[in-house]
Amino acid sequence: MSTKVETLEKNMVKLTIEVDADRFEEGMKHAYNKNKKHLNIPGFRKGRVPRNIAEKYYGAEIFYEDAINYVIPDAYEAAIKEHNLDVVAQPEIDVEQVGKGQNLIFTAEVAVKPEVVLGQYKEIEVEKVQVEVTEEEVQQELEKVQQQNARIITVEDRPVQDEDQVVIDFEGFVNGESFEGGKGENYPLTIGSGTFIDTFEEQLIGKQINEEVEVNVTFPEDYHETALAGQPALFKVVVKEIKEKELPALDNEFAKDVSEFDTLEEYKEDLKATLLKQKEHKAEHEKEDKVVEKIIENAQMEVPEPMIEAQVDQMIQDFSQRLQYQGLPLETYLQFTGNNMVTLRENFKKDALRHIQSRLVLEAIAKEENIQVSDEEWEEEVKKMAEMYNMEVEKLREGISEQEKEYMKEDLKVTKALAFVVENSKEVE
Repeated sequence: MSTKVETLEKNMVKLTIEVDADRFEEGMKHAYNKNKKHLNIPGFRKGRVPRNIAEKYYGAEIFYEDAINYVIPDAYEAAIKEHNLDVVAQPEIDVEQVGKGQNLIFTAEVAVKPEVVLGQYKEIEVEKVQVEVTEEEVQQELEKVQQQNARIITVEDRPVQDEDQVVIDFEGFVNGESFEGGKGENYPLTIGSGTFIDTFEEQLIGKQINEEVEVNVTFPEDYHETALAGQPALFKVVVKEIKEKELPALDNEFAKDVSEFDTLEEYKEDLKATLLKQKEHKAEHEKEDKVVEKIIENAQMEVPEPMIEAQVDQMIQDFSQRLQYQGLPLETYLQFTGNNMVTLRENFKKDALRHIQSRLVLEAIAKEENIQVSDEEWEEEVKKMAEMYNMEVEKLREGISEQEKEYMKEDLKVTKALAFVVENSKEVE
């Protein structure tokens, strides 16, 4: 196998890899063995067609795709190791030459980890944040707890009001025709939540139970279903149930029910202390963000586009999982918010770039300052993880490979580098 390396712009590298014909022949044999049970040629039983007959009948090209998929991964990994490339995204593969008895030639364009040239990262000045909790904020938090402890009661003697929880049947029509995903039965909806498009929810206000309602809305221009984008729609809706929240009185009895305190004043003081801790924690995070932001501004790096796209992929996957935990599939979220994957990806791009830049500068600082992570520090991290996942420390440790251990240590180095730059920053009034 031979490899040529070409450096492209923006930390992209093009590998031209030539695999010996003998190795490609191994791939052809693998492809034949994988597919022979599916070959159907007159005069032969299934699974018993000789390879030379199959190639004559179908053409050798029938095995190329599987042979290529068999050969390329190992050849690509070997080329990456040979040239010590730190690849940060999936490669773009292009086969340039393939044929029975020939060397396989393919190219792989890959994004490699950018080099970071650090600027000033010590004594970074950030504006000091004053932390205080107002009585209004305490009252808002108290009312939030009041809402959480409200009783949901069924209402039958009045029409729908804002913030009611209703149960509806609905069916949507565009140009007089129903459309996929536009029908629902016994659907729970909170009025004013913005779950449905346009003014759908507002048009239910004032409607009675079992009243048939015609709701007119317009789908957003960027709606993910292109056939519906920008289209006016008519929804036939029946309000089947109306429910409202009955709030408890804010008194000493309320404080006893929701806390360990006997009086409302004691509970409010505790809420104030909790809010203060939360604000202090938030202020510390904001300080970290500002310090890192200035370090990024002072540094030089060029992040390749595939690296950003890979980070966007990860962020969307994490976002989708969080939605799933709430019982909401990503597709449904996009439908109800009038969004699509193109705009969703675009919305994540800025944060993806910032995440990558932050990681890169902190890794560079850890290297510059020779920040190390001891086995004792790693063990402490494993203990924290065991507590978080309610596992035995020994079992968790046994399940961690050496490579995963190194990844964990790299993460800890980044955490220590962040603590280092914050500790060495200056707060100014």
